[in-house]
Amino acid sequence: MKPRQSNFWKVFSTPLVIGLLSAAGLFAALLGDGIWDALSWVGLGVPAFLALKGLLLRS
Repeated sequence: MKPRQSNFWKVFSTPLVIGLLSAAGLFAALLGDGIWDALSWVGLGVPAFLALKGLLLRS
């Protein structure tokens, strides 16, 4: 009999990446102006876009 494979990374990899991207966006928003503003927009915009995409595709 084969040992069971762990599904941990299969299940939690995408939410972990989204959470890290959100945290990086929040941190970039606190650091300063210029390029940091652009990084914060991307870091916070991508998770919002993915949430809206998932919400709209369900209906």
